[in-house]
Amino acid sequence: MRKIALFFCVASSIICSQSFAQQRSCASHQVYQKQIAEDPNFAQKQRDIESYTQAYIASGGSATQVGYAQRGAITYNIPVVVHVLYNTTAQNISDAQVQSQIDVLNKDFQLNNADTTKIPTAFKSLTADCKIQFCLAKRDPNGATTTGIIHKSTTKTSFGSDDGAKKSSTGGDDAWNSSQYLNLWVCNLGGGLLGYAQFPGGASATDGVVILYSAFGNTGTVSAPYNLGRTATHEVGHWLNLRHIWGDANCGDDLVGDTPKQQTSNFGCPTYPHVTCSNGTNGDMFMNYMDYVDDGCMQMFSLGQRDRIYAVLQSGGTRASLNTSLGCTTPTTSTCNAPTNPTAASITQTGATISWTAATGVMSYSLQYKLSTASTYTTVTTTATSYVLTNLTAGTIYNYQIATTCSASTSAYTAPANFTTTAATCTDKYESNNTLATAAAITVGTAFDAQIANSTDKDYYSFINTTAAKNIKISLTNLPADYDLVLYNPSGTQVAISQNASTTAESVLYNNGVIGTYKVYVYGYSSAYSSTKCYNLKVETSSTTYRLMNQVIESTPTVGIYPQPAGNFANIKFDNNWKGATDVIIINQLGAVVNKTIINAEANGTSKFNISQLNNGMYFIKITNGKNSTTQKLMVQH
Repeated sequence: MRKIALFFCVASSIICSQSFAQQRSCASHQVYQKQIAEDPNFAQKQRDIESYTQAYIASGGSATQVGYAQRGAITYNIPVVVHVLYNTTAQNISDAQVQSQIDVLNKDFQLNNADTTKIPTAFKSLTADCKIQFCLAKRDPNGATTTGIIHKSTTKTSFGSDDGAKKSSTGGDDAWNSSQYLNLWVCNLGGGLLGYAQFPGGASATDGVVILYSAFGNTGTVSAPYNLGRTATHEVGHWLNLRHIWGDANCGDDLVGDTPKQQTSNFGCPTYPHVTCSNGTNGDMFMNYMDYVDDGCMQMFSLGQRDRIYAVLQSGGTRASLNTSLGCTTPTTSTCNAPTNPTAASITQTGATISWTAATGVMSYSLQYKLSTASTYTTVTTTATSYVLTNLTAGTIYNYQIATTCSASTSAYTAPANFTTTAATCTDKYESNNTLATAAAITVGTAFDAQIANSTDKDYYSFINTTAAKNIKISLTNLPADYDLVLYNPSGTQVAISQNASTTAESVLYNNGVIGTYKVYVYGYSSAYSSTKCYNLKVETSSTTYRLMNQVIESTPTVGIYPQPAGNFANIKFDNNWKGATDVIIINQLGAVVNKTIINAEANGTSKFNISQLNNGMYFIKITNGKNSTTQKLMVQH
């Protein structure tokens, strides 16, 4: 959630801007600069590490590593212990959520993330498979079998960037030996933080990464737009000696040769190309994991960043001791048998249920699955004898295999088996609903699939809010093409619009509106459509005001702003409660005030104001006059 405040954490020459956004690692650099300032030994270690890194790169870097040219070969294995610190039930995230984060790290660091298709062509040749395999520890520091996950209750309601989460004495949990394990602490972070990391060379007792529980992994308690596990990818990048891609300075240097200079951090999902610092036609590499964009807009590390990572992992590097760790190896004391009778059933377009017969001495099972054309598997862990696979591709062959984890060892995987998802089909039961007058009635609170089947198809829906639940939230997801979303009030006036690019999901929040029948309009931008795939729409209402970036949107009938979207000018329509000098403040999505003016409001009158200086996008307009105050959304599209 974003904050209605603007502040900077300044340390030495580094400025981490926390402008209305939970930050991925402003705290990482606060901690880093604090260590530099207070510990001369740490400062010298940083100089030594950088000197070694540059010498390693000059000698050929990662290209000299064994297995470098072999796609999918793992060069480094890193054991991970996850300390789950919880004060509430929601904060005690499940083991499945923990495993989902490990899966994300493996995909991102091995270039197996499905969203590499979003990387611009100009940068594809620079993408790096870092060949790092993260595993939940199977052996603890005493040599005993472990799941690699520690759940610990704490009286602390939240933690900050002072390393309190890393010490039992301050309500956290002590680190495992950081020369043998990557320590990840998952907890409730205060101050708007998503996470922070300790760079190589710091104290072993605090070495590791701290992540907000609702930004860890890609299932369970995660919350958009930090719901794909990329906060941990970003912070582990710092732990492996990567800087922010903008060098934490205006057109700064991240010490990587193949990342373009950029003016500062990027937020949200910028449009490519985003040119700054005279960095050429390709502009910023904002899709890099070391920028600040939303999880869904991060897709890559560069080859130069892999060189820096390898410099700390290879022999002579600060984290080289991880190579000899036995943390990923289960202690061997007895035979562990593989499960039998693996079977795929309940196969649909997007899912299947894999089941098997239980083995003896089981702690858990590891199910691996992949596209038949893929080179690596996705691994999930369960204690049950079945697992439901989701988000699969229709009409596609998948391979799967299963292994057993016992108290002291792990079995071999079963022989690979396969299944084929059913072919894609899509029908639309709501037609004909091509006009506002023929809008199809839908049920509030129930998601459904529908289709824009051709270039002239337009979908209108109607629903009713109530006095007990007058606030409205609309989500348009699973988009097969560039679709947009519009909301009309009971008078038929457009009151909200969402126009994200490409297949990015659309959403509308509309609070405190009049009670009545509203209309939702879904259409394809530039006549976009799909004759085979559906989109998903859900309308929700609530007695509680919906919030966007901590900015309350008060869509009261006392003030109206039109048109939506607006071009160079917008109008404010007042009712008879408004009169005299009125403050109008325009705030962008990062929370920064971009325009402030005073207009003379007239009861039941209209005031026109100039917005030609604003970039395209969504803004908040706060209007204040005496006791009257309201905040509205404004879409700008020149």
